[in-house]
Amino acid sequence: MTTPNKLINDLRNLPATVHEVDYRQWGYHLDVLLEAGRVRGFAGMLRAHRFYLVFVSAVHTAPAIEIIYQFACYSRQCRILGRAAVTDNGTMPTISDIYDGANWHERETRDMFGVLFTGHPYLEPLLLPEEEADRKPLLKNGSAVKAADRIRRPNQAGIGTAEPHQGQERDQ
Repeated sequence: MTTPNKLINDLRNLPATVHEVDYRQWGYHLDVLLEAGRVRGFAGMLRAHRFYLVFVSAVHTAPAIEIIYQFACYSRQCRILGRAAVTDNGTMPTISDIYDGANWHERETRDMFGVLFTGHPYLEPLLLPEEEADRKPLLKNGSAVKAADRIRRPNQAGIGTAEPHQGQERDQ
């Protein structure tokens, strides 16, 4: 079994910014900020550490849509939330070949937010009828789009802006 410090070090070596957070307050133990190009390595590493995929979704913030991944583990109490901003052209690499369950989550995220998951084997509409495939009902307009720092806890405004994990310290 992997120790928490080994897991955190492996995540930081992706590279990613890792924060330990209070599970009782946030519903997960580690918040991982990474670049879109690191998502497949992140998913593969968690698979190797015997984590399963809970969900994939998105949140529409400024300056970019952010894809949210949550993973958990049966062998120990640990939930990990991964976040990555979509690329400038609105894409994110698929993880559906690493976690089969990501297939429909990515299709749903495409329906609701318009994110294209590159390498996905069947990125067809899942929830919306074909005639409404371009609707993107969860995209916000104008002033409804909030800056990422307005919906984050302090020091987690965006990728690479938060303070990295330091030893065994936990946020209070």
